[in-house]
Amino acid sequence: MPEGNVIHHQARRLSRAFRQHQVRIDSPQGRFAEGARLLTGHTVTKVEAHGKHLFIGFDNRRWIHIHLGLFGKWRFGTGEPPEPQGQLRLRIMTDERYAELRGPTVCEVLDAAERKAAIARIGPDPIRKDADPDRAWVKVHRSAAPIGSLLMNQQVFAGVGNIYRAEVLFRHGISPYRPGRDITREEFDAIWEDLVVLMTAGTKRGRIDTVRLEHLPEAMGRAPREDRHGGEVYVYRRAGRECYLCDTEVLIADMQGRNLYWCPACQMS
Repeated sequence: MPEGNVIHHQARRLSRAFRQHQVRIDSPQGRFAEGARLLTGHTVTKVEAHGKHLFIGFDNRRWIHIHLGLFGKWRFGTGEPPEPQGQLRLRIMTDERYAELRGPTVCEVLDAAERKAAIARIGPDPIRKDADPDRAWVKVHRSAAPIGSLLMNQQVFAGVGNIYRAEVLFRHGISPYRPGRDITREEFDAIWEDLVVLMTAGTKRGRIDTVRLEHLPEAMGRAPREDRHGGEVYVYRRAGRECYLCDTEVLIADMQGRNLYWCPACQMS
């Protein structure tokens, strides 16, 4: 599932392509046909991301709400779109460019009140400048759940996924199993501020890098990471390999159905 930085990157791309343009919308698959009829011919006024949720606003005060889930994917192009193939949920088009969406978990039309209610259910997003970290702190401070679980709870930390969860805890030497209520305010603030920096950088770069300058391949004389996710990381998808900092084997476990990666020596506390 894409992390929040990917959704923000897509929002920027959609905004550049369609904002202030009258668009044609269809649903070759048919599952978004009613929504397409409501919005085709209208002008896109705003595109924004809240965590892993994307909202496309129109001049009739309607919004497309999209959550990609595990299988959703955008495809962008210029000129006339090709003949639709496969299960194509949504197409947004002008004479110059198009965007195609396949396989989202959510693709629906909301009015202004429904959009407001949807956003209220989403936790604060470290990438957004209007995010209120105190909302997350209150939930963490009161919870007996492990911090590794809370970081993946989208009602607590919007947009944080498996990579950022593993990496930010490693960077601060915190065990993913420590209960949220045992996280100090100082530790929480450090985690939040780090997520702001890392996730914002990920939005701009289009990939996730979490390794500090002194631990980059050229600084340590090690081989660069080779992984389809790209980016330099400390523990994510490095199970069974040596930790860059202490040579301890990086571990993997299941936490609520998702792979958890951590170094038991660097993250003892």
